[in-house]
Amino acid sequence: MFIQTEQTPNPATLKFLPGCTVMEEGTAFFESADVATNSPLAQRLFEVEGIRGVFFGADFVTITKEDEKEWYILKPSILGAIMEHFTAGRPVLLNPSEVSTGHAETEGEEDNEVVSQIKELLDTRVRPAVAQDGGDIVFQGFENGVVYLTMMGACQGCPSSTMTLKMGIENMLRHYIPEVTEVRAVA
Repeated sequence: MFIQTEQTPNPATLKFLPGCTVMEEGTAFFESADVATNSPLAQRLFEVEGIRGVFFGADFVTITKEDEKEWYILKPSILGAIMEHFTAGRPVLLNPSEVSTGHAETEGEEDNEVVSQIKELLDTRVRPAVAQDGGDIVFQGFENGVVYLTMMGACQGCPSSTMTLKMGIENMLRHYIPEVTEVRAVA
């Protein structure tokens, strides 16, 4: 198995491409071993000292490291863990129903036409682009003209994420949906 790596706009995050499907659908993000109990692969990756985030996309694994750690030290252990996991044929998630679809569960917004348009634009234009950089953006809600989004994977903590949010996503949503006045990131 040959695993490729790609840089992301976030210097603390590296994208690993194992050459196989990682997630059949949706994404999964873990910020610590404590919350990664559903994922044997994430648990194993958090055993590598200096890992502070694991994100799974369709065909990639994005790892975020602590600032004081260096990639040349971490990469061999990460590559080994990913290779061993997929070679052994283990599942990425024990309960695949616990994945992010890109939209937080919202009550009463399903019938709102503006929310449907926002979700559609995010799914067709934004999420594929940020997935190429090793991340994802999850819709959290829309209230009083403000769209609330959560950044995950390489997008979380990325120095250019504010510019992406304001100059890219906000401008696009405001252009297509006049009801949108602002986009804000939420944790």
